[in-house]
Amino acid sequence: MELILALAIGVLTGSGVWLILRPRTFQVIMGLSLVSYAVNLFIFGAGRIKLGAPPVIKEALATDPNQYADPLPQALVLTAIVIGFATTALFLVVLLASRGLTGTDHADGVEPDQ
Repeated sequence: MELILALAIGVLTGSGVWLILRPRTFQVIMGLSLVSYAVNLFIFGAGRIKLGAPPVIKEALATDPNQYADPLPQALVLTAIVIGFATTALFLVVLLASRGLTGTDHADGVEPDQ
């Protein structure tokens, strides 16, 4: 499970960085989204992936905190998803406004010769 998670984080980060380095604004926005997904997976992984662990303390298991799921990474990732969605929406609005003013979504405002 850890290998699959590490590979997913690596592929998302690599793809996101590659897209961030592209000259088009939309590709930069998609790259930032991929990097934020990679960070969310990393936070989940840092919180110890534990399948089937109860999130609420039971009287019989109250003495051993290793028997429970850690709620902090889940709360952090949920907050990061909401903030990432809002910033992506803001970036897309800015992209549309920039495209309306300049007529292109190229980073320097000039279309490359084809």
